[in-house]
Amino acid sequence: MTTTIGDNTYDLEAEIAQWRSFGVGRPGVDEADVDELEDHLRSHIDELSEVGLRPDEAFLVAVKRMGQLDELSREYAREHSERLWKHLVLAPEESGRSDAADRRELVVVLGLAVAAAIAVKLPQLLGQPLDDPDTGGFYLRNASLLVLPFLAGYFAWKRAVGWTVLAAVGVVFAAAAVVANVYPYGGDGHTEILTALHLPIVLWIAMGVAYVGGSWRSSSRRMDFIRFSGEWLVYYVLLGLGGGLLMAFTAGAFDAIGVDAEVFVFEWVLPAGAAGAVIVAAWLVEAKQGVIENIAPVLTRIFTPLFSLLLVSFLVALVVTTTRLDVDRDVLIFFDLLLVVVLGLLLYSLSARPPQASAGLTDWLSISLIVSALVIDVLVLAAILGRISEFGFSANKTAALGENLVLLANLAWAAWLHIGFTRHRYRFDRLIRWQTSYLPVYALWAAFVAIAFPPLFNFD
Repeated sequence: MTTTIGDNTYDLEAEIAQWRSFGVGRPGVDEADVDELEDHLRSHIDELSEVGLRPDEAFLVAVKRMGQLDELSREYAREHSERLWKHLVLAPEESGRSDAADRRELVVVLGLAVAAAIAVKLPQLLGQPLDDPDTGGFYLRNASLLVLPFLAGYFAWKRAVGWTVLAAVGVVFAAAAVVANVYPYGGDGHTEILTALHLPIVLWIAMGVAYVGGSWRSSSRRMDFIRFSGEWLVYYVLLGLGGGLLMAFTAGAFDAIGVDAEVFVFEWVLPAGAAGAVIVAAWLVEAKQGVIENIAPVLTRIFTPLFSLLLVSFLVALVVTTTRLDVDRDVLIFFDLLLVVVLGLLLYSLSARPPQASAGLTDWLSISLIVSALVIDVLVLAAILGRISEFGFSANKTAALGENLVLLANLAWAAWLHIGFTRHRYRFDRLIRWQTSYLPVYALWAAFVAIAFPPLFNFD
């Protein structure tokens, strides 16, 4: 594609051909590898072009984004760093993305954030008090349903997804609404809490289908969604910390003049701000995507060795003290959260690693983390089975058993593939495909718990 920019003519295909030349003939890189990377590059260029960038700028930003994934694009980005920097620091009117496009997206984001805030407060205005024990379960079950549809709508708008994808995502949200509000849950029942915990997982992955524009079969797009999820969490926490300071200073300032603002702050600002920040955090991730390095992988590089040391130390202490792992509900939740953190560290260490790089210390640290988590998972499973044999099945123990089995399968095969990679038996992209293709398993199990467990355990 040839484009006239000012007095110059820009040939996108020539640029892509030059980019390919960096990969063809490189040691360990064959033609198929370059073809796959080119597909990813073109996908990023198309996505950036749709939001208003000119072809030359879309190409450069796409290369920068790809530079976080493979050494080929990283070297190309270094070679053209001067051009890339100029494009990244240009004023908006020179950057190819018009002020009108930026304003339009900002209006959409703010509108959806306000809509999410209203949706969270609307049930209270219609007679569902937030602090009433009789209606507290409503907010527990519906928290994600009141906010995530607006986030899915933002990505559906931004990616211009088709009606088929919109319908599929809408069906998932509608089914979740039925499960959350039609089932006759008992007061303080365990199945109600399990539904409240598992529905957000289902809805988040359904929102992910809108995020990838319906291209869920693409391993690279699934990995993009994983990266987004980590970045979104970091930004949301940062917004939460800032919002917390704002509320504290607001309450303190008004208290200094004898005005009690705590009710307004905690009953209106807090829930509305928490809902709106979900959309704003996603917009922030999108706005800086491909320009600076992601935060989540950087944190992963810091915490992977620390968590590896923690798990190994715990297992050594367990052996030395000959202590039997006896898990009650609180301990079980703790270990499950620990395993989820390990899984997150594994995912983001994979997302930040150049696929063509040879095995090194980082891989061995990841393997030690996975193997230690596997041992702990087996010990937790043994403790759960012991409690089930002693006290019988319950909703909580059955859900915990299934979740730990799902984690065990994921981590076990990931360990096998990662060890195989270090021994040059498997390609690194096979490990990537395994981890990204396993996401629907978590969604299916979460859906099963949310939908099937309440009637199976009499809604208790």
